[in-house]
Amino acid sequence: MRQNRSNLFLGFLLILVGGWMILTNQVPAIHEWIQSHSTGSVYTIGAGVLILLIGLFTGSPGMAIPAAIVAGIGGILYYQDLNNDYSSWSYMWALIPGFVGVGTILAGLLGENTRHNLSRGLRLLVTSAVLFLAFGTFLGGLTLLRDFGAPILIILLGVYVLARGFMRGSKVQDATR
Repeated sequence: MRQNRSNLFLGFLLILVGGWMILTNQVPAIHEWIQSHSTGSVYTIGAGVLILLIGLFTGSPGMAIPAAIVAGIGGILYYQDLNNDYSSWSYMWALIPGFVGVGTILAGLLGENTRHNLSRGLRLLVTSAVLFLAFGTFLGGLTLLRDFGAPILIILLGVYVLARGFMRGSKVQDATR
């Protein structure tokens, strides 16, 4: 069954690539537009989408995780190319755990250990957001929180830790009843 899906996907992909090549060779305006808007970051995002499609067609929901990482890094590179802001990498790397979280949530939604993956993905998203805001604020890239950045981040992290503690505590009490 899996081999059949893989063959179907590969055949479909080859037909699409061949059709795309014919289209870009026959319509010069499309070819010129692609040349002017194509950068390495766009190809990186496309590679992430391709990885996701391969996972979907082969019945491997776990492929959503590397797909989200690759596409997310492509998104960071696209932002940096667009704004000529390459120094933002000093704090943008903190988004990578969030990309893993997005991929984990997608894998869960596609049927792979749904409850566990949704919970784990959400934790990774929160962790990534806190890291991104903290490093962005401390390294001067984000002025969103201004002078109150560090105290607000510490308070938000404390609220998150307390909420997790209360949620775990109520689960333990429910299990003992």
